[in-house]
Amino acid sequence: MGFIVAIDGPAGSGKGTITSKLSKKMNLNNIDTGAMYRCVTLEIIRNNIDLDDLEKVKEILDNINIELIKENGKQIVKLNGEDVSREIRENPVNNLVAKVSAIKEIRTKMVEMQRNMAVSQDIIMEGRDITTVVFPNADLKIYIDADVEERAKRRYLQNKSKNIECTYEEVLEDMKQRDEIDKNREVGALKLANDAIYIDTTNFTEEEVIKKIQKLIKKEKKLKKLEPKIYAERPDNRRKRIVRSIVKGSLKGLYKFFYRVEIIGEENKQKAGENGGYILCPNHINFIDAVAVVLFSKEKVRFIAKHDLGRIGILRWFEHLFDVIPIKRNTQDLEAMKRCLKALKNNEVLAIFPEGTRHGMEKNGKAKNGAAFMAIRTGKPVVPVGISGSFKLFSKVYINYGEPIDMSKYKIKGKEKEYQEQATKEIMDNIVMLTNINK
Repeated sequence: MGFIVAIDGPAGSGKGTITSKLSKKMNLNNIDTGAMYRCVTLEIIRNNIDLDDLEKVKEILDNINIELIKENGKQIVKLNGEDVSREIRENPVNNLVAKVSAIKEIRTKMVEMQRNMAVSQDIIMEGRDITTVVFPNADLKIYIDADVEERAKRRYLQNKSKNIECTYEEVLEDMKQRDEIDKNREVGALKLANDAIYIDTTNFTEEEVIKKIQKLIKKEKKLKKLEPKIYAERPDNRRKRIVRSIVKGSLKGLYKFFYRVEIIGEENKQKAGENGGYILCPNHINFIDAVAVVLFSKEKVRFIAKHDLGRIGILRWFEHLFDVIPIKRNTQDLEAMKRCLKALKNNEVLAIFPEGTRHGMEKNGKAKNGAAFMAIRTGKPVVPVGISGSFKLFSKVYINYGEPIDMSKYKIKGKEKEYQEQATKEIMDNIVMLTNINK
C-alpha cells in the first residue's frame, strides 16, 4: 500500500480544489471519488434507469469503465471512453448524485475501485466517507469544513465560472438538503473520523489551507519512512537485558531524587502474576507517569505507546530497549494487536492507558476497549492503577495498584462488544477510586 492522504468534508467545503492543488504540489495521484459517483449517476440518467431497479443498477456497475487521467495538467474524467468532465458537473447530475451515492451496491463497487487504485501508488483522495469507510487506516486524515453560507457562495461562483445557470439561493437550499442527506445516510454517512485533523476554512484563504496541509503531509511522510525502524523488534538477548538493567537503575535513582514516590498495593501485582502475565491499566496524567510504572516495577513491564513517539531517535532507542509496543491510535493496528496478544500468551506484563491520551478523564473522553478486549480474549487479569500527584519537583507521587479484576465473567459469546464496554467501565471505575488516595 502506498502513502495515502484521505480528505473528507461536506459539499462546497473546498476539498476538491484543495486536493487537486495538493496533488500537484506534493506529487500525489489525485483520485476524485466524487467524479466517480457522478459518472455512475450520469450513466443511470442516460439509460433512464429507476433507482429502485437494483438489477439494472448492478448491470451498469458490472460494465462501467471510469478513468481519471491527466491531460495537459488537467484532470479528465472519462466514462466508457468518453470525456464527461463537464457533463458530470451540470444540474441533472447535481440533482441526483446524492441519492445515487446512497445506494449500498454502488458504494460497495466504488470503494472496491478506489482501494484498487491505491495499491501501488501514493495518492490523495477526497470524498464523503474516505477517512471512515474507504481508507480508515490512511496515513493522514483531514476533515475540511466551512459554514454552509460560505460553501454555497463558493459553489455558486464555481458554477458561474463554468457557465452553469443557477442562483445563490438555489445553491444554498440544495447544499442544506445535501448536508442533511449526507449526514443521515445508512451507508457511508458524512462524519468526522476520530483521528482526522479538523480544518475550518471559513475564514482562511485557499492558499493558507494548502500550506497547512502541506506541512502535515511532509510530517506524516517522514514518519512513514521511519515506520520500519519504529516497528522493528530487537531480540531480548543478554546484552540488551544488561543495558536495560543499568539504564533502569540509573533512571530510577534520578526519579527518586526528583519525586517522592509511594507505592501502594504492590501485593496486588503479585496476586495477578501468580498464573503468568497480566495487564496494568493506569490513568494517564503526563508523559512521565508511564516511566514511573516501568521503573518502580520489579518485573519487566511492556507499555503500549503511540507510534509517532518513535520519530524521535532517543525515544525510539528507549522504546526498543524496554520493548514498548508502538500503536497507531484510533485505527485498526493489527500488527500492534498481534504483539500484545503474543506478549500476554508468553506471560509478560502489558501496560495500556485506557484513556488513550493524557488527561482523558478530565476531557470526558471515551475510554478505549483495547485492554478489556485483550483481557477477555486471553483470560488474563487486569490490575487497575491510580496515579496521583502534582508532579511538581520534589512532590509526592502515588502509584496505587488495585485488586486484580477477573475478566472471565465478560466472555459471553455473541455479546463481545457489549461486554467489552461493561468491562472497560469497571476498569475505569476502579482507576478513579484508586486516584483518590491523596485527596
